[in-house]
Amino acid sequence: MSERNLKVLAICPFPAAFPSTRYRLLQYVGPLKKMGIEVELRPFLDADEHRRYFEDPRLLKRLSAITSPLIRRFTDVVKAAGADVVLIQREAMPFGPGFFEWMFHTVGRKPLVLDIDDAVYIPYEAGRYGRLGSFLKFYGKTDRLIRSAHAVVCGGDFLAEYAERKGGRAVVIPTTVDKDVFKPTERAPEIPVIGWIGTPSSFPYLKAILPALERLADKHRFKLLLRGSGEDNVAIDGIEIDSGPWSMQTEVEDFRSIDIGLYPLVENEHQPLEFIQGKSGFKAIQYLALGIPFVVSPLGVAASIGVAGRTHFEATTVDEWVAKLDILLTDRALRLEMGELGRQHFLEKFDLESWAGVLAGVLRSAAASRKTDRSEAV
Repeated sequence: MSERNLKVLAICPFPAAFPSTRYRLLQYVGPLKKMGIEVELRPFLDADEHRRYFEDPRLLKRLSAITSPLIRRFTDVVKAAGADVVLIQREAMPFGPGFFEWMFHTVGRKPLVLDIDDAVYIPYEAGRYGRLGSFLKFYGKTDRLIRSAHAVVCGGDFLAEYAERKGGRAVVIPTTVDKDVFKPTERAPEIPVIGWIGTPSSFPYLKAILPALERLADKHRFKLLLRGSGEDNVAIDGIEIDSGPWSMQTEVEDFRSIDIGLYPLVENEHQPLEFIQGKSGFKAIQYLALGIPFVVSPLGVAASIGVAGRTHFEATTVDEWVAKLDILLTDRALRLEMGELGRQHFLEKFDLESWAGVLAGVLRSAAASRKTDRSEAV
């Protein structure tokens, strides 16, 4: 196998609009190509199929949404014959046992590299399907994938430690962004903007600190920007709120309109503490890249991203959230200084090209293991 012809089939459950697909796979296609690694991305669901499967109230429509994806996955098993490595981001499809993963590895005899950026092995209730959704997820398949994969690429140390306990070979690659896309811009707003960009499943974290924002409104005038909460009627006395849906097209500009970022992580009835600890801290990295000072709950990998007190503040209780946000709202010069230090820290620790080199090494190692296995078989 030459150094210039490595072919990787990248399998994932969700379309490009999802951060796990976009930032763990899609943004690496270009950098890896420069290193002689061709990546073909194969999501299970496209955007329309995802909408119908997860949002349409009609059962037949939801079932019809997965007919074509299932056919495509069988096609992918055939397509894998021409690949050197199969890279699986989380799972081959967002429900059911690891059937296709088994087909790729055992029937297709392809080395697997598993990528996990969340504690996907922990059952939790989320979304409209509740306990039924948890039952259909077959969470145990992640442990089996860890054991069968040549390597497990993890979004942080917490996940890496878990993978190694299960017998896997873990490599940490943080979820990062392109420094030329997530680039700071100068801002001098008359009224500072506190912001949060997330998903409906992570909105309960923010809800837990809304009392802190309400208290701050008694002393400071500020705007609150919300994107992706899934709720249309968020209201706090004394605060002007700009709330809207998340959009891939406007994501970077939405971040750039924020002067102070929020990153709360709070245990709730749907997500246990261990699941939260397994999150990759991506929002903190986005804030750093754009030079946005922020306040974060120091849980899991989020506690190790940036330098607390220099690039951001940490807060656990509502009183701490009030105190740290009060400092940032009062001192614009400090906000600018922390933002500059955050951007510098991002460039030093989270450069996309550098981490693409690490991923390339993992993929080449997996391909080489296949070659070794063949030699030993002969």
